[in-house]
Amino acid sequence: MTYEQIFLFSLLGVLFAFLVWGRIRYDLVAFAALIVAVAAGVVPTEEAFAGFGHEAVIIIALVLVVSRALTNAGAVELVAGVVLSSGRSLYAHVGIMSVVGAVLSAVINNVAALVMLMTLDMEAAQKAKRSVSRSLMPLSFATILGGMITLIGTPPNIVVAQFRDRALGESFSMFDFSPVGLVCAIVGIAFVTTIGWRFIPERGQQAALDAGGETSDYVAEAVAKEGSKSIGKPLSELFPLGDEHDVAVVGLVRRGKRLPGFAASEEIRKNDHIVLEGAPKAIEAFLGAADLKPPGADKRANLTSESLTLVEAIVPDNARIVGRTALGLRLLYRRGVTLLGVSRQGRRFRERVRQLAIRPGDVLLLLGPQSRVADAAEWLGVFPLAERSHAVLQRGKAAFAIGVFAVAVALAVIGLLPLAIALAAAVIVYALFNIVGPREVYESVEWPVIVLLGSLIPLGLALEESGGTQLIADAIVAQTGALPIWAILAILMVVTMTLSDFLNNVATAVIAAPVGLSIATSLEVSPDPFLMGVAVAASCAFLTPIGHKNNTIIMGPGGYRFGDYARMGLPLEVLIIAVSVPAILFFWPL
Repeated sequence: MTYEQIFLFSLLGVLFAFLVWGRIRYDLVAFAALIVAVAAGVVPTEEAFAGFGHEAVIIIALVLVVSRALTNAGAVELVAGVVLSSGRSLYAHVGIMSVVGAVLSAVINNVAALVMLMTLDMEAAQKAKRSVSRSLMPLSFATILGGMITLIGTPPNIVVAQFRDRALGESFSMFDFSPVGLVCAIVGIAFVTTIGWRFIPERGQQAALDAGGETSDYVAEAVAKEGSKSIGKPLSELFPLGDEHDVAVVGLVRRGKRLPGFAASEEIRKNDHIVLEGAPKAIEAFLGAADLKPPGADKRANLTSESLTLVEAIVPDNARIVGRTALGLRLLYRRGVTLLGVSRQGRRFRERVRQLAIRPGDVLLLLGPQSRVADAAEWLGVFPLAERSHAVLQRGKAAFAIGVFAVAVALAVIGLLPLAIALAAAVIVYALFNIVGPREVYESVEWPVIVLLGSLIPLGLALEESGGTQLIADAIVAQTGALPIWAILAILMVVTMTLSDFLNNVATAVIAAPVGLSIATSLEVSPDPFLMGVAVAASCAFLTPIGHKNNTIIMGPGGYRFGDYARMGLPLEVLIIAVSVPAILFFWPL
């Protein structure tokens, strides 16, 4: 072996060891490895940061922003809300949620799909008084499987497609992954729905109920603006809708005065304020269902100029707002943020929310553009609670957001625009129509993944150009030379899948794709089956909670232990290998 090969194999071995160890962030480890390789001369200085401009990196970043836009517009909730019901049996619930998760993951980032559906899944479990441990893991696995259906569904597909483009001069198209991906997704979802969930211990009920992280119920107000479907109805007609969303409708304010009692028989008029009590996410969902608006969401306050966020903040003793009211501080006028609700140790009050004198220990529910809420909280002297911000969905823009995305995909599929340019155009449209704010564009991108991929691409290219990947391929072929080609493909997929269970799937795809190409070259067969096998195997990380971010996300809410994933994950991985190898060879013959 040459110096470059020895150094790169040693460096990658250390890199993988640190990634498996997990004590140091994977993006920092990968970037450090890149700098070491440049300093050692195995990666040319002029190519050190070329990976950050690679088309795969750009596409992954844009897909994340598009996913945020579709979530902000309520497109994900719109789809999920049609099929979600707490009254179904666990068997039916798991099946429907898994199918919805897979479909959404085919067109948006699978992490975004899981986060939205996980919330709905836990709410359904809470209403049905059952554990989420047997439904969250199938949902996570289904979103991972769904990502394999299209080019943009999961990062390994994008990495493999761009590698094929660089190596062979032609990239996989948007739906080249669909035939094999659909076979894997259908078989995998059928397994987790009918058999797999039964392997999971039934635990995590309390974790599920507490996962939302709500402080307590807030007293809040909502306005019946002109055109609202609630206008003309007795207030009592909102009671069932409130029960459905776990929100209590407790009163009505008209012309600045709170009407006596619950005002149940009063007919709702234009600009009436409905007094509500509930948790932040429940209140936000109720506003959308009842066609009501938050107070102050008008053009004068600029609250509709960008995506709105609900933030919970606790009031300390020395806060500016202690002993004062939001109205007296002119919070809306000065900062463009409105006080939507107040939580006071579970106690109700009859004062108007914005006219309530705030006390130390109160928890405020602030509503405003994401770029302003943090500044307003600092000005008020209150402390935003970690992980207590809730996006306010722009449900009226759901159809528009879906249409923009569909047009972008269509332009890419028919070849009028490259995929990266089409997605970039979609992001621009979303920004112009305030579906994603300027800050959200940057916050949507998972920068650690971008740094990881941008750092590994030059290392992968250096390994390939030094002949290192060919050495690996020759070793695999030499050890499996007597086996049929389908068996060699299966072995490559097993190795790739095992790596993906412990490493980031992007890192696995970057290293495994050139190995797959080299094996195909050594065997003198088409490289496409081997590249497709790498894409499938790198995505299927089901054995551990660290192999895929979705598995990590559900660990706490589901009350899972490390070994729980293998209960359902191991037979699922075996099943995926069994069905994907013949499917790959059928749709991508040698």
